[in-house]
Amino acid sequence: MKTATKSVTVPRTSGTLAELTQNYGPYLALVVALTAMLGSLYYSEIVGFIPCTLCWYQRVLMYPLNFIIIVGILKRDEYLPLYVLPMSVIGLLMSGYHYSLQLGLLPDTGCTIVSCSARYVNYFGFITIPAMALTAFILITVIMAAVKWSYSQLEPEA
Repeated sequence: MKTATKSVTVPRTSGTLAELTQNYGPYLALVVALTAMLGSLYYSEIVGFIPCTLCWYQRVLMYPLNFIIIVGILKRDEYLPLYVLPMSVIGLLMSGYHYSLQLGLLPDTGCTIVSCSARYVNYFGFITIPAMALTAFILITVIMAAVKWSYSQLEPEA
């Protein structure tokens, strides 16, 4: 007597970290980007700190990320990481360079109105505004890389 066997297809990572990352990663990246944008506006518009040239470049990279991520969330665009990652990686490199200037690891190249090595804030002896920007760009880069990974994990097998 023959017995019938069923082949059951199990998704590779159903209900796991990949699904959580895919579903909530963009929201987490948006929270980081919004916090960075609002923090920079707080320091410049409310506290009165004048941004240096490198701070402006980092703002040029951070502010649009908010709108890009919002549109990606609304459209549920699986290509969102491809739009965000180039800007976040460039911002990461720029803020890393800026933080290195502040730490004295690199010589100050002489920014225009405000010195790029000036420290307006210095929480716990090492957290400065460029360090906060660096942290935000690192978090956004890691989150978006994880979202990109999650889409590759949840693709149906051929």
